[in-house]
Amino acid sequence: MTLRVGIVGGSGYTGGELLRLLIAHPNAEVTQITSREGAGQYVYTRHPHLRGASKLTFIHPDALEACDLLFLALPHGVAAREIDRYAALAPAIIDLSADFRLNDLAAYQKWYGDAHPAPAWLDRFVYGLPEVRRDQLRGAHYASGVGCNATAVNLAILPLARAGLIERVSAALSVGSSEGGNQPNDGSHHPIRSGAVRTYKPANHRHTAEINMISGVRVDFSVTAIEMVRGVHVVAHVYLSQPVTEKELWKLYRGAYRDEPFIRLVSASTGLHRYPEPRIVAGTNYCDVGFAVDEDDPRHIVVIAALDNLMKGAAGSAVQCLNLMHGFDERAGLNFTGIYP
Repeated sequence: MTLRVGIVGGSGYTGGELLRLLIAHPNAEVTQITSREGAGQYVYTRHPHLRGASKLTFIHPDALEACDLLFLALPHGVAAREIDRYAALAPAIIDLSADFRLNDLAAYQKWYGDAHPAPAWLDRFVYGLPEVRRDQLRGAHYASGVGCNATAVNLAILPLARAGLIERVSAALSVGSSEGGNQPNDGSHHPIRSGAVRTYKPANHRHTAEINMISGVRVDFSVTAIEMVRGVHVVAHVYLSQPVTEKELWKLYRGAYRDEPFIRLVSASTGLHRYPEPRIVAGTNYCDVGFAVDEDDPRHIVVIAALDNLMKGAAGSAVQCLNLMHGFDERAGLNFTGIYP
């Protein structure tokens, strides 16, 4: 079985990542990809690394035709306003924006500032993080995207949250410039961005809502832009209801993630790369997670996580959802291991 797939909003970074992954997918073929500004141009004019790998040209969104599945890689708020049109074109949809992530209308309005444009659709979408919604994604017709920062934090703390051990979490996130998308802004101007360490969201980040929805825990976190293109790096200080040993932490995290194909535990006592680093997972669908126990206070642990915001934080998880929704190997199209150095 080969799925005929369309990508709506294909000129952006996540659209390019989707195409890169699906070119190598054994069960999917991208038959159309849209871009208003790029209509008529070869996709490699916007995604130069795909030169020779794809002969597709962008089409105008109005020319979109019926297919088996649509990926919507659109700015937040756009997909929800046109969801009926997209649903008429494809029986399965994976939306990478924030439009269908939250299952609560009041929470959506609080965090995104407006009433939801399509409230009747919220319950139809499954939150697209396979590590927490795998059973619901199997056979589903609609899946939402995930927030990259929320995903990094959720995967870092979920084993502790599920065990009921968390009293409080405070986290610092360092993120790359691609989180801002491919449209230039004042903050992405090279002379301003280069060499910068700029905290742009010290509190009340929108992804707080996703973390609370998935982990059930209130997490206070700040986000700082650093001179990196891809990646999210989390350092979470977690305060527990009881002391733990390193051995107990290993048992807890191994038990939670033993069968997860895209989560790796990286926590060693020696070596240069003994904790997770964004550079190591760049271009991959992995999330690396590590931890350390505070020797002076074993109720305080530090959990470290790293992922590629465009991959596990967006396109990679979306392709993982496609695989689950259609009964394919969950790892199909996602076998890239990254490069080093």
